[in-house]
Amino acid sequence: MTNSAHFMNKALELAAQALFLSSPNPRVGCVIVDASNRVIGRGFTQQAGGAHAEVMALRDAASQGNDVRGATAYVTLEPCSHHGRTGPCCDALIGAGIGRVVGALTDPNPQVAGQGFERLRAAGVAVEIGPGATESRELNLGFFSRMVRGTPWVRLKAASSLDGVTALHNGQSQWITSAAARTDGHAWRARACTILTGIGTVLEDNPRLNVRDLDTPRQPRIAVVDSKLDIPLDAHVLKAPGGCFIYTCSTDRSRIEELQALGATVVALPNAAGKVDLAAMLRDLAARGTNELHVEAGFKLNGSLVREGLVDELLLYQAPKLLGTGAMGIANFGPLDRLDQRLPLEFRDVARLGPDLRIVARVQGREHF
Repeated sequence: MTNSAHFMNKALELAAQALFLSSPNPRVGCVIVDASNRVIGRGFTQQAGGAHAEVMALRDAASQGNDVRGATAYVTLEPCSHHGRTGPCCDALIGAGIGRVVGALTDPNPQVAGQGFERLRAAGVAVEIGPGATESRELNLGFFSRMVRGTPWVRLKAASSLDGVTALHNGQSQWITSAAARTDGHAWRARACTILTGIGTVLEDNPRLNVRDLDTPRQPRIAVVDSKLDIPLDAHVLKAPGGCFIYTCSTDRSRIEELQALGATVVALPNAAGKVDLAAMLRDLAARGTNELHVEAGFKLNGSLVREGLVDELLLYQAPKLLGTGAMGIANFGPLDRLDQRLPLEFRDVARLGPDLRIVARVQGREHF
């Protein structure tokens, strides 16, 4: 393994520590290495408004009394070049006297998009691009989706029996899978910017949809598809720490004001069929900073998202049991008349969690944007 690959791997390990932390900013790691190949500074991106990975690594080096002049910074994404909540990271590296920057790939944010690398080169800093590009993009697929497609990366989560049943005919569903699977599901919630559900799930289960089974520095927002604003005023999701967004077709002013008084954001996005325009909803969520959208809904909303081609990835937990006929499945988007109408998937990961299986299956080609 070359030095560049070795140290970029260390930077990627740091970037992974921002998994639950940095949204809506990308998950970025940075290591600073001196001429003798000694790591003298480490950092990863903090919460939005906090320091980025490069600044954290520079601070770490300074706290240890390490001189970074002439050193190499390995960064998993192009150093930013614009003023947002923080100053440009490329300027911080230049000001510190960094001699070389190795970046995994170019930032897709139009406000950066190569300008960070150009500013570094113009200041006499050597720049290398490429090591760790695949891994960094995968870690930040939601950020890339928001910047390039204008929509979040949509991950649909479901727990089912081995025969694909998510609830009995009477709606009973707690619990099909084990505690180990449910804890893992909370980790996937924690990495998302927003959790989406439908009004049917709210009315039937009154879920909280928050992260409970592990420590997290931030709670995701909640979004609810509720065409007629049937959501009860005492619904748990309206008290979500990250805020609640309700997508509707209703123009009932008094009802909207009641929900707004509880802190909810109500967005009317009707389509021609009198339902919520789901594609427009995704664009709105992206505009509000959603990188990864985690869907925990019933088979009707799941089916609508699948039918409209809006799902990128499935997160499935399967228990080793059969629940039989007359029960509900993962998504209602059929029946299909031909096999070529199927949704083609590819397995990305299969893992054992206690007695259950966790399957991550991606819609074929969805990451190519």
